[in-house]
Amino acid sequence: MKNRIFKIVLPIAFGLLLFCCTNKKEYSDIIYEKPEIVPEAPSTFMSPEESMKTFYLPEGYKVELVASEPMVDEPVAIAWDGDGRMYVAEMNTYMQDVDGTGTMRSISKIKRLEDLDGDGKMDKSTVFVDSLMLPRMILPLQDELIVNETFSYDLWSYKDTDGDGVADEKKRVYYNPNRRGGNLEHQQSGLIWNLDNWVYTTYNPIRFKFKGNGEVVVDSLEAMPSGQWGLTQDDLGVMYYSSAGSENPAYGFQQPAVYGDYNPKGRLAKGFMEPWPIVGTPDVQGGPKRLRDDNTLNRFTGVAGQEIYRGHKLPPYLYGNLFIPEPVGRLIRRAVVKVDQNGKRVLHNAYDKTEFMASTDLNFRPVQAKTGPDGALYIVDMYRGIIQESNWTREGSAIRPVIKRKGLDKNIGKGRIYRIVHEDIKPDEKPNLLTKTAAELIDYLGHPNGWYRNTAQKLIILKEDKTVIPKLKAIAKNNESFFGGLFGTDKDLGIQRVHALWTLEGLGVVDKELIKEKLQDEDERVRITAIRLSETFFKEGDNDILSDLEKLIADPSVQVVNQLALSLRYSKSDKATEILKTIGENNEANEIITHSVTESLKKDDSRLTQLKKRISNRSLGEKKSILAGYDSYNQLCITCHGPDLKGMPTEDGKLIAPSLIGSPRVTGNKTTLSRILLHGLIGPIEGEEYGIMMPLKANSDQWIADVLTYIRAMNDEGGVHRKVVSNARKKAEGREDYWTMEELLALEKKEQKK
Repeated sequence: MKNRIFKIVLPIAFGLLLFCCTNKKEYSDIIYEKPEIVPEAPSTFMSPEESMKTFYLPEGYKVELVASEPMVDEPVAIAWDGDGRMYVAEMNTYMQDVDGTGTMRSISKIKRLEDLDGDGKMDKSTVFVDSLMLPRMILPLQDELIVNETFSYDLWSYKDTDGDGVADEKKRVYYNPNRRGGNLEHQQSGLIWNLDNWVYTTYNPIRFKFKGNGEVVVDSLEAMPSGQWGLTQDDLGVMYYSSAGSENPAYGFQQPAVYGDYNPKGRLAKGFMEPWPIVGTPDVQGGPKRLRDDNTLNRFTGVAGQEIYRGHKLPPYLYGNLFIPEPVGRLIRRAVVKVDQNGKRVLHNAYDKTEFMASTDLNFRPVQAKTGPDGALYIVDMYRGIIQESNWTREGSAIRPVIKRKGLDKNIGKGRIYRIVHEDIKPDEKPNLLTKTAAELIDYLGHPNGWYRNTAQKLIILKEDKTVIPKLKAIAKNNESFFGGLFGTDKDLGIQRVHALWTLEGLGVVDKELIKEKLQDEDERVRITAIRLSETFFKEGDNDILSDLEKLIADPSVQVVNQLALSLRYSKSDKATEILKTIGENNEANEIITHSVTESLKKDDSRLTQLKKRISNRSLGEKKSILAGYDSYNQLCITCHGPDLKGMPTEDGKLIAPSLIGSPRVTGNKTTLSRILLHGLIGPIEGEEYGIMMPLKANSDQWIADVLTYIRAMNDEGGVHRKVVSNARKKAEGREDYWTMEELLALEKKEQKK
C-alpha cells in the first residue's frame, strides 16, 4: 500500500464534543503530495492483496481485508448484531451483463460472517437467507434480522431458531400491497434505528417503531428528505442523505428528518462538489462533460453508502466526520462537519484537491462505509466492472461503448469488505451484548463508540425491562460533562444522558418533571434532547411546559434556540405562536433559525393542508387520485423535481430536472405526458441539458395517472385518466428506448393531423 507524503497540518473544527483517546499521542492529519494520475488503467481483476496495493491513504492508516470472494459475492450492505456477527446483503443478479439480463431472478442472499479467532478477519460464512430479490436493507434486532427486498415495500423478519446460522423462521412484519416502481437504483435504503427510536429509510415518507413483543408501529411523515442509497446519523440523530441520481453527495443534514428537508445555500463549502480520483473515469454516465482533461471525474455522480464515523479506534479528529463513497470515481471523500455561528452545518473536504482514500483499480467500487463495533471504519467494495443499472447502459448511452471497450461487463461475481485502521491504535475485540441483561447494557450508553451506544439503547428497549427505569433516570439527572476510567477512555456523560433520555422514551417514559429539569442541563445536547421530548406533551394537548421552554429563547447555544423553534410547531397553543414570533424577531439575521420559525408558524397550514384546500372543489375521485399521486411523487420524484415541483437546485444553482410548474409538457397533451413517464426522456429540453428521466412503465397505469393528476393539479389543470396512460402504453408497445422531446413533438403533430 502506497503512503502519502505529508506537508501541511490541516486544522479540524467540529461542533460536537469529541471523545478523548486512551493513547495520548498527538495525531495530525496533513495534506500530501497527490500521486500521479493514471489517465487510462486496465480493467483486469486483481486479487484482494493486489487491489490493496493500489489504495492511497494518509500516512499511519492502513486497510485490512475482512472478507472477500468466495466468502462474499456482490456485497452491497453490512450490519452487525449485538455479538458482532456481520450480516451481508448480496445483490447476486445485479448487472451480470451490459443489458442487466436476469436481474429479476430471486437468487440473491444474505450471509452471516463470523470472526472466530478475533483477528478482525472473517473465518466463517453461512448463507443466512437465500432466494431473495436483490436484498437492500437489513436491520439486526435481538434474535432476528429485518429484511427488505427490491421492488417491494414489505419488511420480513428472519430468525435462526436452532442455532445453525441459517434462518428457519420467516414472518412478514410490515405489508404494503403496492409494488415499488422504478428501477432498482431509485428505491429505498437505510432501515436505520435512529436515536429517536424510529427506524427510517430513504425515499418513503414513513417510519417504523419495533416493539419487543413483535409489534411494528408505522407512522407517516408529511415531508422528509428522500435520499437514495445510503443513510447515516450523527450523535443527535441528525441524518445525512445522498443521491446519485441527482449528483448530490450530501443533504438533509441541517435538522432531524422529522422536521422536513432543508438545504440552505452554502451547506457544501466551495469546491466540495469536485471529487479528486487518481485514475481516469471513462465509464461515467454523463460522458465527456463529466471528465477533466486528465480523464478523471469532475463532479460527484455515484455517491452511495455514506457514514458519519462515530468510532473510538481511529484518531479522534475523525470522530463526527462524514465519509462518502464514490464508486464511479473509485474513492472515498472525508468531509469535516463545521458548524458556523448561525448553527449551519457546512461540509468541507478535509484535504486540498485530494481524497481520504482512492484507488487506481477500475473494479474498486465502494458502496458503503460503516463504523464497526471494533471502532474501525469498514468499507463495502462491490468489486465489479459495471456500477450503473441497465437503464443507463442501453444502446446509445455514453457509457455502453466504454463498458464494451474496457471489458467491464465481464467483471462480475466478486466482492470485498475492508476495515480502515491506524497503525498506532489496536481495534477492539468482538462485542458480547446479546446475552447481557438490560441493567448490564445501561453502562454501554456512555461507550465512546456510537455503535455500542445505539445498539445498547436498541436492545434495552426491545427487552422491555421496566426495572431499569430508576437507573436510567438517575443517569439522566446527572449534570456533569466528563469523567475518566470506564472502557479505558474518558467518558462523555453528556451523550450518556442523551441516550438515557431516549431509552426512557423508548420504554414509554417521558417524565415531565425530569424533562423540565433537563431543559436547564449544562450540556446543550441534553437541552436539545429535552426540547424534542417535550413534543410528547404538545401532541397530547398538554402545553404546561411552555413556560419552561420560554426561558430558552435567549439560550447561549444557537442550536438550542433553533431546536426550540423546530419543536414548537407541534403545539397548537397561542403561547407557542408568541414564543416563535419572539424567536424570529430576536434572530432576524440568522437564516437557519428564521427558516425554522417560518416553517413552524405554518403548523396549522402545512403542505398537505394547502394541497387539500387547493383541490377542495374537485370531485371525490379526482381528489383521491391527486392525494395518491402526492404520496407517490414524494417517494420517487421529489429527489430531482423538488418538493415545490420547481426542480431541485444543485449547489451551483443549476436544476437537476426541469420545473414542473408552468411546464408546457405538464399542462399540454396528456398522451405526450404519459409517454414521458412510461419510457423516460433523454436529451435537451428547451435547449437545456438535464439528467435522464428514467422510465416508470413498471408501475401500473393508475399509479402513473395519479402522479400526472397530482402534478397537473399543482398547475390548476384537470386530471389524467388511467385509460389515457393505457392507450399511450399500447401505442408504444415493445419500445425500449427513451423518448426525446424532438420525437415526442413530431409524434404529437402527426397525431393531431389525423
